[in-house]
Amino acid sequence: MRPHDIVILLKIIAKGDEPWFNKDLANELHISQSEVSESLNRSKIARLVSGDKKDVFKLALLDFLTHGLRYVYPERPSSSVRGVPTSHSAPPLNKVIESKQDYVWPYALGSHRGFAIEPLHPNVPKACLEDPKLHELLALADALRVGRARERNLAFQELAKLFK
Repeated sequence: MRPHDIVILLKIIAKGDEPWFNKDLANELHISQSEVSESLNRSKIARLVSGDKKDVFKLALLDFLTHGLRYVYPERPSSSVRGVPTSHSAPPLNKVIESKQDYVWPYALGSHRGFAIEPLHPNVPKACLEDPKLHELLALADALRVGRARERNLAFQELAKLFK
């Protein structure tokens, strides 16, 4: 698995029941169609998507995100930069967690300042500004990557609700 595989799976979940093609995912995530195709093949091998690669196995993905993401794709906040809010600094966690330490994905067109969290793919900030549902899912995934126990528990609860 590669980090952008998580982005692609969460984008599929964000689309809900809306039909999609690989080219749609590629355009909306600002990545190549071949990356999407290779990613879905890896996810099929990892048993995170169905054989036809159209349905995400949400419980398996939630299990991986909850128990493996912070070990496989660890991240430590770095210097203060302009960017797009993530983790507890973005919805939905920013409604229940108050913090003086904001986290952002570095992005020149971002509207916030905070400590930099490297996104799972370089085009995540741009894609998330275009899709609030994807932004929510990826911010929760980052809370699982970099958050303390409370943030991780809240992120798990929110993801479990959103994955139903």
